[in-house]
Amino acid sequence: MERNSSLWKNLIDEHPVCTVWKQEAEGAIYHLASILFVVGFMGGSGFFGLLYVFSLLGLGFLCSAIWAWVDVCAADIFSWNFILFVICFMRFVHIAYQVRSITFAREFQLLYSSLFQPLGTSLPDFRTIAMSSEVVTLEKEHCYAMQGKTSIDKLSLLVSGRIRVTVDGEFLHYIFPFQFLDSPEWDSLKPTEEGIFQVTLTAETDCRYVSWRRKKLYLLLAQHRYISRLFSVLIGSDIADKLYALNDRVYIGKRYHYDIRLPNFYQMSSPEMSRSTLTEHFQNSRRHCDK
Repeated sequence: MERNSSLWKNLIDEHPVCTVWKQEAEGAIYHLASILFVVGFMGGSGFFGLLYVFSLLGLGFLCSAIWAWVDVCAADIFSWNFILFVICFMRFVHIAYQVRSITFAREFQLLYSSLFQPLGTSLPDFRTIAMSSEVVTLEKEHCYAMQGKTSIDKLSLLVSGRIRVTVDGEFLHYIFPFQFLDSPEWDSLKPTEEGIFQVTLTAETDCRYVSWRRKKLYLLLAQHRYISRLFSVLIGSDIADKLYALNDRVYIGKRYHYDIRLPNFYQMSSPEMSRSTLTEHFQNSRRHCDK
């Protein structure tokens, strides 16, 4: 305790106090180093954020080393700043090599540039997503899923080609590149539930799609919060697009266009209800709205 007190006394109480301050300011190199430190510590996270931070901090330490060598003529200040510059430079090179070494197959490159990059997804995050998936080829007129037979055990995203969606042989809508094949089925089930497709998905052309196994994807989403939010946004947007595409094809009678966003549409559009009943209900709804 006494030793600590004496050390504190030597550092604070008995240390010589500056009585005369320098009138002239330090050189431009010193102020440049300070500016680089301030801007460098404003860097973000992720690989590119680290590249930003270490590049500016490295330049700041280099300027401080030059200032210590030229203006201050202090070997210890120069040595410390130069060592820190070397450390920052080595970290920058290591991170840049990691970013450059991330390569993907052609399908993943298209998927990243068209869908994930515009949302601000970093390459390391996309690599995590890609590593848990596989690229599958679906030949023309082959089925991805059959109504009432195929179990819902994966989530797939079309990369090339076109998929036709039908129910009971009646055409519903198309699925185009960079749209999910089975987003409604994925969203309708809880992680512990199982189900089967209520529609048939058939390839109109040779198709390529990226597929994630259901259990493996649930595990990935549980481990990575950002990826979970990302998939939630993508799937929600995809379901909305499919609903609007289906809405454009739902007609009642010859003159009226029914909006599937109206209440009880699914109950009304069941096969047991005749077209005339649907038309009558729709006309009554229109009269009620006009009033």
